[in-house]
Amino acid sequence: MSAPHLLVHDPKDNVGVVVVENLAAGTEMLCVVTHDDRAFHLTAKDDVPIGHKIALKDLKAGDTAMKYGEDIGRFVSDVVEGGHVHVHNLKTKRW
Repeated sequence: MSAPHLLVHDPKDNVGVVVVENLAAGTEMLCVVTHDDRAFHLTAKDDVPIGHKIALKDLKAGDTAMKYGEDIGRFVSDVVEGGHVHVHNLKTKRW
């Protein structure tokens, strides 16, 4: 297997983390679920910096973001599968 572009930590997650520099829109990403080493492919819809998240499926405003199998926040706008997830469309539920 070649090096992954995106890591997903838990099968319940709906976002994954970019682990390469300069991920460009249109890239066919190798995605690996670290929990069980399962691999799948997904196309990046946006340029996404390393360390930022990508949606694993279409998500709607109000949906809960899941990472590490845990609730990490609420989407404040819709995100398409393969789209960039960051502070412009994801907010904490804490305040």
